[in-house]
Amino acid sequence: QVQLAETGGGLVQDGGSLTLSCAATGVNLWSGYKLGWFRQAPGKDREFVAVMNWSDRRTYYSDSVKGRFTISRETAKNTVYLQMNSLKPEDTALYYCAAGRPILSALRDDSMYGTWGQGTQVTVSS
Repeated sequence: QVQLAETGGGLVQDGGSLTLSCAATGVNLWSGYKLGWFRQAPGKDREFVAVMNWSDRRTYYSDSVKGRFTISRETAKNTVYLQMNSLKPEDTALYYCAAGRPILSALRDDSMYGTWGQGTQVTVSS
């Protein structure tokens, strides 16, 4: 059974930084898995943030976070990190870790991911 455990998140001021982590268990990530992050702000749909293709380390970002957020991994721990810099109030959301095997054209589609973490809150104050 695939499980994802998230840590990190919290309250930070405009322009600040935070790092989220997501540890995956019960899965062979080398078998075509992508591991990444989505977020959902109050009253809005869940949206894609960033994802890493585990086997080749290729990364993909939404336009809204490109250049500010960095997704990386630690293979020995089956863990992916999201380093978030230059945070803005509009980044405030519940951030979810997700694992799945979507095709490249569907990386940003949350319905293509079968396993989700419990979510961690990120709040950026102005």
